[in-house]
Amino acid sequence: MITDSNFERRQAVGKLFFVWTGACALVACSLLFLILGYIAWQGASSLDWSFFTRLPKPVGEKGGGIANAILGSAKVVGLAAALGLPIGVAGGLFLGENRKSRMSFWVRYAADVLNGIPSIIVGLVTYTLVVLPMRHFSGLAGSIALAVIMIPIALRNTEEFIRLVPDTLREAGLALGIPRWKVTLTIILPAASKGILTGCLLAVSRVAGETAPLIFTAFGNRYWGEGMLQPVASLPHTIYTYAISPYDDWHRQAWAAALVLMLFVLTINAASRLWLRPSQEGH
Repeated sequence: MITDSNFERRQAVGKLFFVWTGACALVACSLLFLILGYIAWQGASSLDWSFFTRLPKPVGEKGGGIANAILGSAKVVGLAAALGLPIGVAGGLFLGENRKSRMSFWVRYAADVLNGIPSIIVGLVTYTLVVLPMRHFSGLAGSIALAVIMIPIALRNTEEFIRLVPDTLREAGLALGIPRWKVTLTIILPAASKGILTGCLLAVSRVAGETAPLIFTAFGNRYWGEGMLQPVASLPHTIYTYAISPYDDWHRQAWAAALVLMLFVLTINAASRLWLRPSQEGH
């Protein structure tokens, strides 16, 4: 039996936990905005048109830009997406449509373990298996390392969105005599396409800021890359190189490059959330 005193005590405890959780959420958001604001404050002053269009100046000279790093990041991440996302989406499609098989369990387990491996380990393994046999660093090796990181992210996101598709769609397609593989490709996959695309965008934003794998693979350079079989500059590697240098001008450019990378990641995350919103409201 609930007495007035018990009811009042429960109300007080509920209010206490509400205030406590709200304060924790406020602290978490405050830390995020503190980091973003500090990066913007440090990097905005160094942003200008030449920063986006020019190559880095020789060591000791002020000015220059990071055009080669921006283009290099676009090429490395783009190739990584072309290599990793199809594998991840296909694997997630398999897991979503074969949920209880023994093979699905092991694929899911392997993806979760791979997702938890530190990126520097992925870079080291890629260095051993790709860079050493090629006898030189390359943008291709960097893309392979980033693709390995992308695969489990895309796989698990795809699986979750495939599972959200109502079973009635599958049953309707099968009842019409459509083969199961055709039902999957022409009915289930289009129905989950917005969510899958969102997961792919999040996987791209996840690897866009990775530094450790690129140190072991793409390595970086200060010129326009001649191709993906040669060392390629990238934004994360440039930020790392400039940040540990003894030059104040390089430090300012590192903050500016960090701001550019942060805006890129935020744009992708915001676009993915906006893209998925109508689908969530529909459910």
